[in-house]
Amino acid sequence: MGSSTDKIFNIRLEVMQTIEKSMGDLIDKYLKPIDTNWQPSDFLPDSTGPEFFEDIKEIQELAKELDDDFLAVLVGDTITEEALPTYESWLMNLEGVDKSKRTGWYRWISAWTAEENRHGDLLNKYLYLSGRINMKEVEISTQHLIADGFDIGTSHDPYKNFIYTSFQEIATNISHRRVASLAKKSGNARLAKMCGVIASDENRHANAYMDFVERIFTMDPSEVMLAFQHMMKIKIVMPAHFLRESGESIGSLFEQFSDAAQRLQVYTAQDYIDILQRLLTRWDIEHVTGLNDKAERARDYLMKLPNRLERISSRIHVPESGPKFKWIAG
Repeated sequence: MGSSTDKIFNIRLEVMQTIEKSMGDLIDKYLKPIDTNWQPSDFLPDSTGPEFFEDIKEIQELAKELDDDFLAVLVGDTITEEALPTYESWLMNLEGVDKSKRTGWYRWISAWTAEENRHGDLLNKYLYLSGRINMKEVEISTQHLIADGFDIGTSHDPYKNFIYTSFQEIATNISHRRVASLAKKSGNARLAKMCGVIASDENRHANAYMDFVERIFTMDPSEVMLAFQHMMKIKIVMPAHFLRESGESIGSLFEQFSDAAQRLQVYTAQDYIDILQRLLTRWDIEHVTGLNDKAERARDYLMKLPNRLERISSRIHVPESGPKFKWIAG
């Protein structure tokens, strides 16, 4: 048993080292140079400019038009982005990541973190300026989410983690893109641009992680197929699944946040199924070759899963309204 486990680990390590050889090209392809990338200040009022207070007044006037569900989703998305320290430390502990050398995978994770860090910075400042949000409650929820950490069922396995990040980056792209669309419809062009540029980042990141998995399928198809099955069996949980407000228990707020997202059609059960189908297509799961018997059975499970989930999702009931979030002032 031990020798079989060691063999799997060694192959996984070899795969990670092989991908690492292309990391320079992958970083250039999927991440942007810092000096020319957008920064939060590009979308926020210039505090050194003469129109600073007028711009804040405009932000607050437009924010009055945003309903509670929209604000709750925007805050939840912000807190999720702000919990970045958890995600970086989790990725740094993957098998095949050598923190001591500060090369290859270390460079990817650090550069990816640096891009992601701008998202929370931008949204947090917008919420503060909007005048609609109890920022102390938001800060308490953020600190709880970081302190509570998260368990996504991947351990230190890079295959499972990259399947998770592929799925999750697509999901965050969908959420930010739809929030941007709703903001635009309400006449809030500034907020629409903010969420739009974040969604664009998430799309690039999703493509990167899907690329990593695609490469793994060419080198270790059976093990990555089993990893894919594992992640779909335990279900892809959102990074904010331990979300809570002050005085509440761990994870107590996530269902309420999820319901608000579904009411707005920002992220739904159908989106979960659509993302799965997108990954099945992107990785051409139906035609993967070189699988052992166990991985063949895993493939069969995965190919049938979207239809099974469609039947289940049709029975999901979303409440028409929910209790008020402490995050929302007034």
